[in-house]
Amino acid sequence: MSAMSAAARIAYRRRPSPLHAARATVAATYGLALATAALIAASPLLLAALLCAVLGAATGAGVGRKLLRAAATTALPILVLSVLVNVAVNRGGLTVFARLGDWGVLGQMNLTVESLVYGLVFGLRLMVVTLACLLVVCAADPDELLFACRRISPHSALTAALTTRLIPVLAGDARRLAEAQRCRPDGGATGARGRLAILRATVGGALDRSLDVAAVLEMRGYGARRGGGGGRRARGRSRSHQQLRSRSRHDLAFAAAAVSIVALTICLEALGAAPFHAYPLVSITLTPWRLALAALLPAIALLPFTDRRGIQT
Repeated sequence: MSAMSAAARIAYRRRPSPLHAARATVAATYGLALATAALIAASPLLLAALLCAVLGAATGAGVGRKLLRAAATTALPILVLSVLVNVAVNRGGLTVFARLGDWGVLGQMNLTVESLVYGLVFGLRLMVVTLACLLVVCAADPDELLFACRRISPHSALTAALTTRLIPVLAGDARRLAEAQRCRPDGGATGARGRLAILRATVGGALDRSLDVAAVLEMRGYGARRGGGGGRRARGRSRSHQQLRSRSRHDLAFAAAAVSIVALTICLEALGAAPFHAYPLVSITLTPWRLALAALLPAIALLPFTDRRGIQT
């Protein structure tokens, strides 16, 4: 139930921002570029710069609070888990800060500063990737994305469209069932038993809804062979949809920013502009010009948000 509630909160909503004014495919490419740059970057300096870029882009798009809540509930636990796993499993590093003795099959448990730092860097990378993907969810119109993918796999696009529409409905069903359970004279089942009952009822309702949706699609002739008139009407709707979302200055700005972010990250890593080594000893070099190069990443990412022409407030 909590997962469905979180999915309902992290959802697309049209907002007056340059990122929302761009086409959904461009907004998705922009977010995926930030995630790709985080996967390429190995230095915590570049990852910190990309984290600032993602949070700044979310603020510019008006979804900063949503991403901060998602970071507290999703990204931070991933960061903590990656640190704990790496410190417990990795035996590399020379700076031991805790000796926990022999743990049988796990061997000698010597916790090192280097494994701790590497776990923090790896968790930071996962955090940036997670928040970048959530930015895409909040800023890219799912209907427009599915419409763009219609020629690749129309059946998958229809399935995804129905899924995105049913998740908020199922979350509402779960909330109403929980409220009805609390209103019972005996208080209803509590704890894991109560949550299991709500989950069972919600899943049963989801199956019933899926059958109803399938019946409606069958009655409307989905999947049936169409004549020329239906094809012409579909092409007409396709052309009208493309005219409504024609290429704009925001599309060009965010597309250019996406390409520049990935290209700059590759260049900085190839040139060793932000050297970092976790093993056998932690080594990172910070100089003013390296900090200036890292600051270019959030500057490029946030530059398209300065143009608010054509944005309805």
